[in-house]
Formats: sequence, C-alpha cells, structure tokens
Amino acid sequence: MTRFAPVARTRQAVRQLLDKAGPVSDVGVAVSGGADSLALAAASAYVAARRDLVVHGLIVDHQLQEGSAEVAAAAAKQLHGLGFEDVRVLTVSVTGRGGPEAAARSARYQALRSAGFPLVLLGHTQDDQAETVLLGLGRGSGPRSVAGMRDLDFPWGRPFLSVPRATTVAACAELGLTVWDDPHNVDPAYTRVRLRREVLPLLEDVLQGGVAPALARTAAQLRDDTEALDTLAARLLESARAEGELAVPVLAAEPAALRRRALRRWLLDAGVPELTDAHLRSADALIGEWRGQGAVWLPGNFAVSRARGRLRVTAWEPGEGTGCTATTSPPS
Repeated sequence: MTRFAPVARTRQAVRQLLDKAGPVSDVGVAVSGGADSLALAAASAYVAARRDLVVHGLIVDHQLQEGSAEVAAAAAKQLHGLGFEDVRVLTVSVTGRGGPEAAARSARYQALRSAGFPLVLLGHTQDDQAETVLLGLGRGSGPRSVAGMRDLDFPWGRPFLSVPRATTVAACAELGLTVWDDPHNVDPAYTRVRLRREVLPLLEDVLQGGVAPALARTAAQLRDDTEALDTLAARLLESARAEGELAVPVLAAEPAALRRRALRRWLLDAGVPELTDAHLRSADALIGEWRGQGAVWLPGNFAVSRARGRLRVTAWEPGEGTGCTATTSPPS
C-alpha cells in the first residue's frame, strides 16, 4: 500500500459516483467536521477542480451541543482551505417524533434538500451501511430496510458506501485535516453507537473478520432483488388499476410478495403515511384471505376496503363514516 492509498481511494470513489450520476454542474457536499465528511470534502474538491464542476459546502448546525456554532465555523474554515468558495452553515431546530436520532436526521435532510442542489454528497461509509443492515435485521423491517442505503438516490449521493471508515480517517491524517470527534458518537444512549462499539466488534471477533464488507454485500444483493421486484410490482399495479381502484382478480393471480409491493405503491400514492409490514399484510388479506371482512384502517386516517371485486382507499375524517365496517376501531 502506497503512502497516499487512502486519499486515492476516496478520490476514486467520488469520481465513480459522479460518473454514475451523469452531467451536473453544481454539487453540494454535506460536512459535519468528522473524518468521513472531511475526507469526502477533500476528495470532492480535488475531483471538481479537474472537471467542469462547482462544489458547495453544506454544514448543518443542529444546535444540540454547546459550542456547535464554533464547530461549524471550524469546519467551514477547513472547507475554504480545501478550495470551497461557497460554504453555507445551515442552522436547524431539532424537534419532532421518533427520538433525538430520528428528529436530528429529519431536520438535517430537510435542510440539505432545501439548499436546492440536484446532487448532495453524503459521507456514509461501508461501516454505516453495515450498521443500517443490522438495524433493519434487528427490527424485522423487511428486505427494503435490510437492503440499506443506495449509493445514488437523487438528490443524495453516497460515494463511500464501499469505503471503510478506517480509510477516511487515514485520508484525513495524510492530508493534515483536523477531525472533530462528535461526543454523540460515543454516547451509548444512541442505538447506532452501541452497534458500532459493541455489536460489530463482537461479530468481527466471533466470525473472524470481514463482517462490515459482508453486510454491505448483502445489502447490495438485496437492493438488486428489491429493484427487480419493484419493477414487476409496478407493472402489476398498472394492470390492476381501474378508475382509481384496484381490480382484485388481477392482483389475486400474482404471488403475495408482488401484491404487497403493488399495494404499498398504490397506498403511498394515495397519501397513506408510515406503512408497516403489518399494515400491508392486513390490506393484502382483503385479497388473499377474503371472508367478507370490513375495511382495514391505516395511518393518517385512511381505510382500504373491498367491494364488488375492487379495492378502494378512502380518507376518514372525524365525525364522518367511510361507508364500510372497520375490522378495528377507527382512529379517535
């Protein structure tokens, strides 16, 4: 391994992602000041200088820790030193459901999206992908979650999903960058921290190494399968559509896995939020286990019901009926 192998690896990863993304003239780069995002910023600046490309630094200040503004300012200074002419500090307020991790992630993504760039690069590494796969497995979230993060999912680009965190740390050291270590990254109150510091090292020990890349390969394989099934489900959905409803005989002729994927897309398009596997299986029972049952209530005050060989989804408002009998009590 040559002295600058880690730096070269990060640059190669950025080049490959940009080639896959196609023509873009302006790219946002999300930077926290940690090793992953600083290595990403350095590689992006290097590649951009050799292409007709302008990179813009995007630093999100979550205001969750004392001195967060100073951390953001230090990161901005390093970005200017790397050649970034446009560096923006996006200050957000972290509120909402799902705990601090989920609320911070939601606020961060909203701020990055609002910057308006067609492509925003994120510093998620192979280790982050492994953690995501383990979370999906542990929560029983199904193949879509276990498939992990995509490297390109506009506007998000993740060049480092095949790059170990050790490589980004080494790249920053070689480039003389000052890395900020987020105290939250060692706080065991956060699930990902315990996965990173307890579960993955134990798996590495028990399985004698190679766990993170193996989990990343599993995610890639599942993404290929998921995308293939989604394509088939989209065709099924188009075949089953009937004046805003779905024809049950068309759906009933297909395997349950395809039916549920088609149902998921149909319900999401209708505005139903936060669908779980349990919701989809209950809706699918109106096709595969039909016994004349009433409607299935869904999040967001929606109900899906079957009548005359068709499925329909209706929005429910307090004080109004849906014209069908619910299998469970409607939302209060």
